[in-house]
Amino acid sequence: MNFDTVIQGARTAAFLLNEAGGERSREQIILLKGNTAFPAGQILSKNAAGKYVAFVAPADGAAVDIAILYAGRDADSTADRYAAAVVRDCEVIESLLVGLTDPARTALAAAGIILR
Repeated sequence: MNFDTVIQGARTAAFLLNEAGGERSREQIILLKGNTAFPAGQILSKNAAGKYVAFVAPADGAAVDIAILYAGRDADSTADRYAAAVVRDCEVIESLLVGLTDPARTALAAAGIILR
């Protein structure tokens, strides 16, 4: 008997342990158009145009708007995409985050996002 191996990607909100009541932790964001697909748990930052991209560390001492993508989004090079993200007051599983760096840790802590 042969069985196919299926490798499952990141599932919607699998990284999320706990969030503030009433979905206060979430917001609708706009992802910048591009050829990059993002999995659930991708760490993002807002660019100068107010659209989210894969996390870019801010200059020393500068604040950054940070978000964690709630559900994966396919690439789209023709138009910006709406997406849901957690942006504040929640607990997440550190090992399920994508793009976690020391500057990202600092920005997440400033937003009240606790890594477990």
